[in-house]
Amino acid sequence: MIRVHSYESMGTFDGPGLRLVVFLQGCPFRCLYCANPDTIDPKGESKETRPEEILEMAVSQKPFYGKKGGITFSGGEPTVQAEALIPLFQALKAQGIHICLDSNGGVWNKHVETLLGLTDLVLLDVKQINPERHRLLTGRSNEQTLRTAAWMEEHNRPFWLRYVLVPGYSDAEEDIRHLGEILGTYKNIQRVEILPYHRLGVHKYEAMGLDYQLKEIKENTPEQLARAEALFKEYFPIVIVN
Repeated sequence: MIRVHSYESMGTFDGPGLRLVVFLQGCPFRCLYCANPDTIDPKGESKETRPEEILEMAVSQKPFYGKKGGITFSGGEPTVQAEALIPLFQALKAQGIHICLDSNGGVWNKHVETLLGLTDLVLLDVKQINPERHRLLTGRSNEQTLRTAAWMEEHNRPFWLRYVLVPGYSDAEEDIRHLGEILGTYKNIQRVEILPYHRLGVHKYEAMGLDYQLKEIKENTPEQLARAEALFKEYFPIVIVN
């Protein structure tokens, strides 16, 4: 069984084309700006779902995917449930459905390795290249995330690099340049997506009785986004501001 938090049909921001987005429950990171804090607890408000049910949903929407679309697994952190997802991914591939995995890259075991081998495109969320600032943002180390990126490169697996631009936390020029110096030579990074910081999840924190620690942080200005885009373009050929 797979613990599903929610679904989004016809998603356009989580991979190429139109996509069925499956938000899974559970995440080891504690990102200060998390837009889905209700997906963090592995035993949160989720539905135990048969893989066949997700497969049927994906196949039924296949006419809408076109040449680029497909299914995206997001969260939470999908790799927390890697072992349960493997048979589903195999069945989706048998149906010719393009699979995206939106992951922070922080979980690693033999099941995750198998899952990544079955995934057509990974959306790898690198929160911060600086170890201390990454731990401040997420409560966790970034070592495994970077090892996951290296594994993707070594095994010729395509991925997109996603980077949330949080003012005062992940927008420093030295950090962006350091990231570019480490990952800019990777040939399997197809594009970089800069995700502007937003406060859309604040109401969820209030509803859950949680303190939103970045309440004083304002959303990015156009100038901040343009500056970050220019920096990333010094190291990566394709950079998109979402």
